[in-house]
Amino acid sequence: MSTQLVNTANKMPALMSGSLDAYIQAARSVPILTLEEEYALALDLQETGNIESAQKLVLPHLRFVIKVANNYAGYGLSIADLIQEGSIGLMKAVKRFRPEVGVRLVSFAVHWIKAEIHEFILKNWRIVKVATTKAQRKLFFKLRSQKKRLGWFKSDEIDHVAETLGVTRENVIEMENRLNNHDIGFDPTSDEDDDTAFLAPANSLASNTPSPELLLETQDSTDNNSQMLGDAMGNLDDRSKAIVTRRWLIEPKATLHELAAEYGVSAERIRQIESNAFKTIKLSFA
Repeated sequence: MSTQLVNTANKMPALMSGSLDAYIQAARSVPILTLEEEYALALDLQETGNIESAQKLVLPHLRFVIKVANNYAGYGLSIADLIQEGSIGLMKAVKRFRPEVGVRLVSFAVHWIKAEIHEFILKNWRIVKVATTKAQRKLFFKLRSQKKRLGWFKSDEIDHVAETLGVTRENVIEMENRLNNHDIGFDPTSDEDDDTAFLAPANSLASNTPSPELLLETQDSTDNNSQMLGDAMGNLDDRSKAIVTRRWLIEPKATLHELAAEYGVSAERIRQIESNAFKTIKLSFA
């Protein structure tokens, strides 16, 4: 039946295809159902799944959807979109309505209508979601209704709102920050001046490029170490200098056995010459 109700929605006057005023006028012209008519239609829908009964239940209640949607006009979203989302909630309520409980459809449907409108607002009010948890979603709508003036809450107002809504001061302050902030582009646009372009998040990213000061410091340190190593190598005899150079300063590095074969000594003797050379170099750096 849920697919049928979607088809029912498609048969309704499309909000985007004509005047919103004309849609509202048409919705208000549908006669309100009596208690007996509503009960009979709901019972028929429940027992037989008659889609015509669903249509006859939905159409008279669209005026109530419009009324609820108008209460959310201050969120900066299209009233037509809010009405459309509320209508989806109404159809979900019609699907679940049980007339034998003794409650009128309008009272039962208000939860479903508001739930769909709330979901739409939270998804579209900002690019970045302002409320993600159930507690944040509840606080989002109640905090806006508690705000009686523009601007930031005073300390005593924060305490009052926190006590009224049963949340902490930190919860109220965090949500107020979210409500008062606004979306900005990640990259500054070409029409932004120098005073506003710096606010773009792209300008706040850490740079992996070393600073000029660090580059200069690194280069000076490298040059100094190279100079000291050259001076230290000058204190070695030719054989020790050649062994250290071929073992550590050029590629491919020679092995102890390769150098031992060239100089006609043991590998252990090459290691001793290398060790003594390192001691001489270390003393030059002291």
